[in-house]
Amino acid sequence: MKKLENRLTPAPEIDIESILLGKPSKTLVVFAHGAGANMHSDFMEQVANDLAQTGVQVLRFNFLYMQANMQDGKRRPPDRAPKLLNYYQQVLVDIEHQIKQGNLITENIILMGKSMGGRMSAIITTPELSDIAKVEIHPEFDQVKKRIKAVMCLGYPFVPLKGGEPRLSPINDASVPVMVLQGERDKFGGKTEIPLWPLSDAIKLGWIIDGDHSFKPRKSSGATLEANLQDCVEQCKQFIDLHV
Repeated sequence: MKKLENRLTPAPEIDIESILLGKPSKTLVVFAHGAGANMHSDFMEQVANDLAQTGVQVLRFNFLYMQANMQDGKRRPPDRAPKLLNYYQQVLVDIEHQIKQGNLITENIILMGKSMGGRMSAIITTPELSDIAKVEIHPEFDQVKKRIKAVMCLGYPFVPLKGGEPRLSPINDASVPVMVLQGERDKFGGKTEIPLWPLSDAIKLGWIIDGDHSFKPRKSSGATLEANLQDCVEQCKQFIDLHV
């Protein structure tokens, strides 16, 4: 598939590394990466490129810790949630600046994230955002927040690897519609565990056949990663069309 790509020039005070895919569209999907793989990972690139072929624009970006990792080759753990959320706000506010400058024709924003990126995408829409310690609400965030129509979580990290209670409040308390696409074998919460948890009935839950946390199936299942990623994109597009 032909990749339709360009890079936005951020406002001077913000250092944002991002890639914009797709022809001009009134709908922009903002795609946040997971904890361990940056916006250039195969998963991020394929999902972003295939989704952009459906008629929406897709902007993926790197959080600051991942930018630092790429610059010096060191592998850092993710920043804590407040720092991630403060930067995510900056990314969204910069999109609003680009709209005002005529560089984007965006009217509707869909937040989408892989694993940790999906969790941050949900949290940033909750009324409790301002109550999180060390989260600073950007003075222009409320303006761009009005454009956010939905959140899509790809491989939501329900339970930390060390165990514990499922992290349901970000998706249960989101102020916009939420879809969770989950591999049936996801070690952070799969088809066996999730039905046992008090997930809001308002959340759309979709399954990826025999998928792990990155939707990769076992050969014995008869499914393929390519087919699973295509299924992911198709479910995302159907969800987007319902809410824009």
